Amino acid sequence: MNIHEYQAKELLAKFGVAVPAGHAALSVDEAVEAAKKLPGPIWVVKAQIHAGGRGKGKFKELPADAKGGVRLSKSVEEVRANAQDMLGNTLVTIQTGEAGKQVNRLYVTDGADIKSEYYLSMLVDRKTGRIAMIVSTEGGMDIEQVAHDTPEKIRTIVIDPAEGFQPHHGRAVAFALKLKGDLNKQAVKLAEQLYNAFIATDMSMLEVNPLVETTDGKLLVLDAKVSFDSNALYRRPEILALRDETEEDPAEIEASKYDLAYIKLDGDIGCMVNGAGLAMATMDIIKLNGMFPANFLDVGGGATKEKVTAAFKIILSDPAVKGILVNIFGGIMRCDIIAEGIIAAAKEVNLSVPLVVRLEGTNVQQGKDLLAGSGLPIVAADDLGDAARKIVAEVKKAA
Repeated sequence: MNIHEYQAKELLAKFGVAVPAGHAALSVDEAVEAAKKLPGPIWVVKAQIHAGGRGKGKFKELPADAKGGVRLSKSVEEVRANAQDMLGNTLVTIQTGEAGKQVNRLYVTDGADIKSEYYLSMLVDRKTGRIAMIVSTEGGMDIEQVAHDTPEKIRTIVIDPAEGFQPHHGRAVAFALKLKGDLNKQAVKLAEQLYNAFIATDMSMLEVNPLVETTDGKLLVLDAKVSFDSNALYRRPEILALRDETEEDPAEIEASKYDLAYIKLDGDIGCMVNGAGLAMATMDIIKLNGMFPANFLDVGGGATKEKVTAAFKIILSDPAVKGILVNIFGGIMRCDIIAEGIIAAAKEVNLSVPLVVRLEGTNVQQGKDLLAGSGLPIVAADDLGDAARKIVAEVKKAA
């Protein structure tokens, strides 16, 4: 689960992290009032969407030469004008895709006199099962580009959660950022504060870009992007309360209600599979046969009729879907139960696109018999390759 920048900074501030003063705003008038609460004389008005690259982004509704989603304002009147430009308009960035995201809220912060910019992030390193703290002297830039062009400027410090954060971790961060004197001490302290926040709230990713040194010798978190482990939200109601569903795909929100793992893609073949690995293989083989998957959808090992029906409805809510491929391996889940769910779902949603089903595993023959006797135009497949070829052929035939 992602949260907005202003929420991330408010959260980090509770752990002692130094952030610029700022206030969220849902309207132009609120943005003006937020600016009046800050000393100035420079304010920064930031569009709040769940995507990076806001400063370089462009608004669909504004002229091509208009400023992006992060703007300096030298007066309260400029704050008002910038807020009017942003709110309700669609910001397109490198991370939003061409569709962009509508800006529904802003963050008005104090300006900062910047001397130097740095990069710092934390994430779960699945290879080592530890926390990786990634730092670079090249802050304010696309870290992917830095990694590609000058990888020697990126340093990774690995922290064992069983050991916890130690002073030498902080010193390694300060050394990698080439900070000395009081700035060195600040970096050591900041690294520990960020680690504590990361662990205490079940974050999966924390990115500070840029981390800045101000002209008066202070380290300040100028921007923060935070994601949380969705599997841990059940024990973090205070974090779950920060969720902004307007930033999420409605189909993905609906899928979460049924514990379905769903991600919308740009193709035309809807997929319903049990198991993430099998789902990835299914998407690959659809593409191998000349078409593209419309989604990733994992119904999990305990699929019920209700979950299967919900999955069908979610897939069909995408107008781009021209056919559906169901690929089920009945290990924990029995194929006959899945077949009953498919039949019930197909009848309930009044299925109007081709449907190919491949079943394998426990009670597979019973499942195939149920599908064959359903009276529905369901095409059975013998294996994954056969299923992919058949769904592509059925879609082309229907077209």
